[in-house]
Amino acid sequence: IQLVESGGGLVHPGESLRLSCAASGFFIDAYDMAWVREVPGKAEFEWLSLIRSDERTTYWGSAKGRFTISRDTAKNMVYLQMNNLQPEDTGVYYCTKQPIRGRGTRVTVKS
Repeated sequence: IQLVESGGGLVHPGESLRLSCAASGFFIDAYDMAWVREVPGKAEFEWLSLIRSDERTTYWGSAKGRFTISRDTAKNMVYLQMNNLQPEDTGVYYCTKQPIRGRGTRVTVKS
């Protein structure tokens, strides 16, 4: 089982990014998939969004109203559309199928 994130980068405040997660070794539509992030100065991962096997979604904290999780079962990919990014969104973003996660993709938001 492998998860590979991509799509991170350096953006200015207010801009958007779309993160991608390529899954292999299993079918994403059979499991709950989530995005979490590791933010500088915080000890724990912050849960952002979850898409369940039945496609119901949940968002937490600052992801509400700004981020959208989706999936493409034909490609076995999970996405996170992030809009109106702010400096506090800076961190490393991970795709996870508990307890497994990828290596992450770094997002930096600065003026």
